[in-house]
Amino acid sequence: MEDVKMYESRENYLETILILEKKNGIVKSIDIAKQLNYSKASVSRAIGILKEYGFIIMEVDGDIVLTEEGRKKAEEIYEKHILITKFLVNTLGVSFDIAEKDACRIEHVISKETFEGIKKYLDKN
Repeated sequence: MEDVKMYESRENYLETILILEKKNGIVKSIDIAKQLNYSKASVSRAIGILKEYGFIIMEVDGDIVLTEEGRKKAEEIYEKHILITKFLVNTLGVSFDIAEKDACRIEHVISKETFEGIKKYLDKN
């Protein structure tokens, strides 16, 4: 079984790449390092792993591009993050900053059934 921390880390990188892409159009390793406050060496190792899994490709000019599979996974994580944050703030009254931090943890371990329940609840309310 894969180490949970490794799985969570991979998902955080994918989500960060997606967010940076939406914000800047292109993504470089240095952008990821700055966004996550990680060393360039750590990001380089993670990029290698993401390439091995087929989630990203690195273009000749250094641009990092999500593959179809990588984009799908990143979008799923991002949707969880957004909706869990919204649920915590709007339904439970949690402050936005705390909700953001908690959503970042919850998004990696929440079951599909529970997440679908949150989505349905938010759609109704």
